[in-house]
Amino acid sequence: MDDATVLAARYGDRPAQARLLRWLQDPWYRLSLGLLGNVERARDATQETAVRFLRQLPGFRGESQLRTWALGIAINVAREMRRSPHVRTGGLEDWDGVGDVSYGPRRPAPRPPPDVAAELAEQRDRLRAVLADLPERQREALVLRFFEELSVEDTAAAMNCAAGTVKATVHQALKALRKRLEVFV
Repeated sequence: MDDATVLAARYGDRPAQARLLRWLQDPWYRLSLGLLGNVERARDATQETAVRFLRQLPGFRGESQLRTWALGIAINVAREMRRSPHVRTGGLEDWDGVGDVSYGPRRPAPRPPPDVAAELAEQRDRLRAVLADLPERQREALVLRFFEELSVEDTAAAMNCAAGTVKATVHQALKALRKRLEVFV
């Protein structure tokens, strides 16, 4: 996003704020879905993140990229939702898949042949189970690094930790994933 739009949004320009929200809503949703594992909770988290983002935007100092800073807000919202006794969070039972997830209406994808569809569904179920079993920090690091394709430095900024911590956390998570998935090979 260009600096002029960010600056205008920081000073309350509604059209600029709307452009930022449109730009960020899909990454927020994908991240929330990856961390919460439920479509409705991910939508709620996305909306709460947007509210907090607009509230905190005037204080954005530009010490990190805006997208990284905004994803940090989404992580905090998801953490709060997972810890809230009033919000039941489960595994990834409602997660339709990894990657190309959109908050808004989706275009129908071409359907694969039935045998391929069955294999993909089985792989998706395995991945859901394995991801749901990872510790929260490991899941956060994986979602940011691989689903949102952030650099190690940006992932560290979003998670509010050191780059070395991200590297170690991703390494541990990938090791755990390999170990759990080799059962299926």
